[in-house]
Amino acid sequence: MVRVSSAVTSKQRKKKVLKLAKGQFGHRKSRFRQAVKSVHKGLVYQFRDRKVRKRQFRSLWIIRINAACKEEGIGYNRFINGLKKANVEMDRKVLADLAVSQPQAFRKLVELAKAKLAA
Repeated sequence: MVRVSSAVTSKQRKKKVLKLAKGQFGHRKSRFRQAVKSVHKGLVYQFRDRKVRKRQFRSLWIIRINAACKEEGIGYNRFINGLKKANVEMDRKVLADLAVSQPQAFRKLVELAKAKLAA
C-alpha cells in the first residue's frame, strides 16, 4: 500500500490559520498551536460583538433622544408613549438623527406627543 503524504493540505491549513493570526502579539502570530487558540477566540469575540454593537447603538440613540426630550421639557418614556398613542411609527435611529440634525422637526414630534398625552 502506498503511503500518502498530506503535506500540501497541512501546509495550506496552517497558512490559512497563520494568515488570520496576523497582527497578534508574540508567539500567537507565528506558532501554529498558539495561533489556532488565538484565532478561535478572536472569531468567538467577533461573532459576539456583532450583536453587542447593535445593543450599544440602540443605547446611544436612546440617550440622544432623551437629551433632546429633556430640552423640550418631557421625559423619554413619556415621549415614546405619546408617539405610540399618536400612531407615529419611527424607530429610535431615525428619532435620534432628527434630534441631532433637525431640531425643528423633532420639536414638532414632541408637541404631537404632548398633545396625545394630554388628551
